Amino acid sequence: MPELPEAETIARDLHARTAGARVAGVTISKRDILAPGTSPARLSRVLEGRTLQRVGRRGKNLVLEFDDEVRLVVNLGMTGRVVTSDSPRAADLSHVAARLHLVDGRALLYDDARRFGRLDLRDARAWATRDAELGIEPLSDAFTADRMFRITRHTIVPIRNLLLDQQRIAGVGNIYANEALFRAAIRPTRRSRRITRKEAALLCTALRDVLTESIEARGTTFSDYRDGNGEEGAFEAQLRVYGREGMPCIICGTPIKRVVLTNRSAFYCPVCQH
Repeated sequence: MPELPEAETIARDLHARTAGARVAGVTISKRDILAPGTSPARLSRVLEGRTLQRVGRRGKNLVLEFDDEVRLVVNLGMTGRVVTSDSPRAADLSHVAARLHLVDGRALLYDDARRFGRLDLRDARAWATRDAELGIEPLSDAFTADRMFRITRHTIVPIRNLLLDQQRIAGVGNIYANEALFRAAIRPTRRSRRITRKEAALLCTALRDVLTESIEARGTTFSDYRDGNGEEGAFEAQLRVYGREGMPCIICGTPIKRVVLTNRSAFYCPVCQH
């Protein structure tokens, strides 16, 4: 599933291509990608004639902001892609589920092979409710070492699981949680409230660093993720533990181990991480 760096990369690409464009119409080919309350008729009625002012991100979601504080929230699920019809790789799409036709003749295409993603139309009040359900943004100024430490104080869940809790920290998924924990020398199985203040500071810095570096590399592609131009991300080459079970740790040479936490794999060095 695309995480914060992938969603941020797509948002920046789409904003550069579409900010200021006006919607001429909406075509929905697969209704199951619509969230409850977001029907094809409602999408057409609300979006037609509106101007796309900004494409942003909240957590792992793309947020398309239109005039009158209308927002179309796009969760990419496992295989969702959003590109403009004039992007270099648009012709490669074979599972287009939604089209936002633009007055300039282009279209904004939502493609989703497995259709686990969702398009959710929200007015200002409904968006405020959704926004409040999400945790702190880890690249925001409010995400400090002290905030990270306070987040860990009241739960015994493994620290990897805590980092995946979108109600606590928005946007972090399994790839970057594992990578940040390796950089902070914290084992993913460690109980959250056993994290020390010093370790919380290291984790805060590591998380911000790995997310920023991945954005600079335009995200991580294993199979399905593509940026807003339809191209693969390049951060996979910089991964230090994720998906590297049995391979030598880049620091000490010890084979990387894998453990399953709540049905999801976590990777760590048994020597470097404690």
